[in-house]
Amino acid sequence: MAEELVLDTAIRDWVLVPLSVVMVLIGVLRYFVAKLMRSPSASPSPDPKLVKEGQVVIRARNLRMNAQYIPAKAFKSRKVYYTNEENGLLHVPKEEAQKAQAAMFSDPNMAMDMMKKNLSMIVPQTLTFAWVNFFFSGFVAAKIPFPLTPRFRGMLQNGIDLSTVDVSYVSSRSWYFLNLFGLRGLFSLILGEENATDDAQKMMQMGGGFGANPTMSLAAEKDSLDIIQHDWALPKMEHHAEEVLRKLLKK
Repeated sequence: MAEELVLDTAIRDWVLVPLSVVMVLIGVLRYFVAKLMRSPSASPSPDPKLVKEGQVVIRARNLRMNAQYIPAKAFKSRKVYYTNEENGLLHVPKEEAQKAQAAMFSDPNMAMDMMKKNLSMIVPQTLTFAWVNFFFSGFVAAKIPFPLTPRFRGMLQNGIDLSTVDVSYVSSRSWYFLNLFGLRGLFSLILGEENATDDAQKMMQMGGGFGANPTMSLAAEKDSLDIIQHDWALPKMEHHAEEVLRKLLKK
């Protein structure tokens, strides 16, 4: 049976609360530092061509995800409208794709801005984790007020090698990671919704190199729309509704 612990109030005052406050302050400080490091050309006025291509990708994605709700004839006509090799909205000539990729990699400002963004995230989080690991390692900082399965032990009790402790107890190191990936709501209140990009999204963006390329997005969405098989859902809805009514009548 899992062991029940009584947490000292000093752990709350000297571990839990300071760790949470420091994580919030570091997030706010990192936002302003990144804002100061941003070059004047990092956020120019949006290019109408790029905006148009982005909207085309969104419309094509909506068509692909909701294809089963329109008849086959309507889907085919819309598919040709987007994927036609001559004048389709998603068709990108090879010469234009190569030029866009070359321009993206030859822009030094884009590379510098990307490096600054990565440094503004990696350096503070590395120092913060070293600080937490040195001063607060091994503490049981909090207890979740509902039961959890043993699968959550590795996530909530990082740094504690006690299998007899109940899974609902959270170690100080795990509390650091929970704050690292879960403070988006608080940052949206402090900094605004547009400025509250959480660290999980930033880590995913770091693997994207120089960012999203609209030309590559058009080609990728065209390939996805080409391979999709239309399956109209309306005829199946009648059978599904009939089955549901039969089950209700049997009850």
